[in-house]
Amino acid sequence: MDDQEKRHIFDDPQNVKRAIHALYVICGLSLLADFLIKRHIDHPWEVVPAFYCIYGFVACVLLVLVAKEMRKVLMRKDDYYDD
Repeated sequence: MDDQEKRHIFDDPQNVKRAIHALYVICGLSLLADFLIKRHIDHPWEVVPAFYCIYGFVACVLLVLVAKEMRKVLMRKDDYYDD
């Protein structure tokens, strides 16, 4: 790579690992805070330990699975805009 090419912070694999580890720590702290902080509960299912962590994980997984299926319907051929 020559000097004139601009490098991004995540071009270095070590920085990617650091970002992933930081996200793990944040998720762990969020889970720990759920057990330490008294919450005001509006719905009965919120008494489940780590409810919001589980809910967020399931929602993200479902979002990815739905997007994969939508891709089959919405995807166009590579030469869609060609003459």
